[in-house]
Amino acid sequence: MQAPLTLALLSAAATLAACSSGPRPAGDAPPRLSAAQGAALKGCEALATQFRHPNTQIDSAAPVAAGPVVQGGPPALAHCLVKGKMNPRKGSDGQDYAIGFEMRLPQAWNGRFYYQANGGIDGVVQPAQGALGGGPLTGALAQGFAVISSDAGHTGRQNPRFGADPQARADYGYNAVAVLTPMAKGLIATAYGKGPDRSYIGGCSNGGRHTLVAAARIGDQYDGYLVGAPGYRLPNAALAQLWAAPQWAALATPGATRPHPFNPSASIPDLGTALTAAERQTVSRAILGRCDALDGARDGIVADTANCQATFDLDRDVPTCRGTRDGQCLTAGQKRMLAAVHGGARLPSGQAIYSSFPWDTGIASANWAQWKFVNSLVLDPAAGYIFMTPPRSVDPMKFDVADGFKAIYATDASFPQSADATISLPGKDDPVQLAALRGRGAKVLMFHGVSDAIFSADDTVALMQRIDRVAQGRSAEFVRYYPVPGMAHCSGGPATDQFDALSPLVRWVEQGEAPTGLPASARGAGNAGGVNSELPADWAANRGRMLCPWPSVSRYKGVGSLDAADSFFCTN
Repeated sequence: MQAPLTLALLSAAATLAACSSGPRPAGDAPPRLSAAQGAALKGCEALATQFRHPNTQIDSAAPVAAGPVVQGGPPALAHCLVKGKMNPRKGSDGQDYAIGFEMRLPQAWNGRFYYQANGGIDGVVQPAQGALGGGPLTGALAQGFAVISSDAGHTGRQNPRFGADPQARADYGYNAVAVLTPMAKGLIATAYGKGPDRSYIGGCSNGGRHTLVAAARIGDQYDGYLVGAPGYRLPNAALAQLWAAPQWAALATPGATRPHPFNPSASIPDLGTALTAAERQTVSRAILGRCDALDGARDGIVADTANCQATFDLDRDVPTCRGTRDGQCLTAGQKRMLAAVHGGARLPSGQAIYSSFPWDTGIASANWAQWKFVNSLVLDPAAGYIFMTPPRSVDPMKFDVADGFKAIYATDASFPQSADATISLPGKDDPVQLAALRGRGAKVLMFHGVSDAIFSADDTVALMQRIDRVAQGRSAEFVRYYPVPGMAHCSGGPATDQFDALSPLVRWVEQGEAPTGLPASARGAGNAGGVNSELPADWAANRGRMLCPWPSVSRYKGVGSLDAADSFFCTN
């Protein structure tokens, strides 16, 4: 079954292609939007009483001095912190709901608005710093944007039971962004005497999902979309985790447990004993052995991901245990399971549940194991309440995946839209189409860790391939995707995972400067944004690379330091 978001994006691009009877002329380029113009904040505390918007309550407005809010090193600008809520109501489940938010409005504003789309299942108003994904380098607030963050309409970071209320499910899926956007722009206009000249939205993981959904549903509201690890098929990805959990359990040490990450008095099966850290390191070394030099340099980075998939062979390249497991080999059963996971989860009928996953060095990262062996037991069961109709409790060790697959696409009188349409993906008949983004000069910049263990980089490549095909090979005019070799889910792993993707997006939107390579660096000792403990010992602490737009690959020039970005270039 093809995901409706894909259908929406494809139908949008198809509309674009259908606008002419043949190839578009070379001069048919997207328009360039004008640059934003800044303004000074007119006041702060008075906003609590001055601002009015339907169904909106401002709880507080208070000045914040420069410096206390720090992200990636640079201190935040002096700003006004506004907190409030929208659409308070009593839910069908008897619980109180509202869309909680905070906005940070810089004293010296650059004329731009940034919607910070948050990760997980939301439920918490994260500080509105404008997090940009990857290892923290900077944030939208530090760059002078007015930034909003929200809880997406429910409270409780790890509590999925809001999914029993249809409106809360819709707010989480798409509606919170849709109603907060005009409110935030109105608040900006009150605070500065003018609305934002340019608007951007971005996030990683569920935040990437929020951003893609906004592109399809309210594409006239934002000029730039920064999409990290886009979980645009979030229900299917969670279902693939639930498919794998009992199979990992069959390989795990009988009776082995580990503490529950959210309940210190409880424990969960230790699925990590099914594929230990040492064994994952063995697989990672084997991938390096086969694929490291494909990009022209043995540097601990597999930049040529596509070629690696054709080159690496799990059975051939990883030793098979002939006796006791010692960390230097895998058993035949481990190989079968790992190959099945990377090949893509399937129902007993053979139907694909989700996507394949690429072989990459980050399989050795702690984040990879966290998603496969811990979160599959404590986070992914939330799929029952949030993604399935009717909502249900899920025991990952006893779950009927085929039944769950049907429930993702099911509807009933209480939930007239399936989770397929409400949570993760807009309906295929939505009037706002991606083609409109190109036509008005909006741009989409995506990034994704190749070693992401929950949302597959293969799925992002497949999405790009489909968009490019129906866009007649010209998707790069308005959508660009940057894989990050070695990076796990949103950050971490043996990767150069620190980069600023927002500034290139702004230049693309407002100056017509299409991004090529994105400068990135490792987060070694002394890094202001936090140290990545999984960097190889032989890397320089500030190793640099250019992240290359798909389908190009970063290749070594043949001369120069392996730790210097300018020793590499992007090429197809």
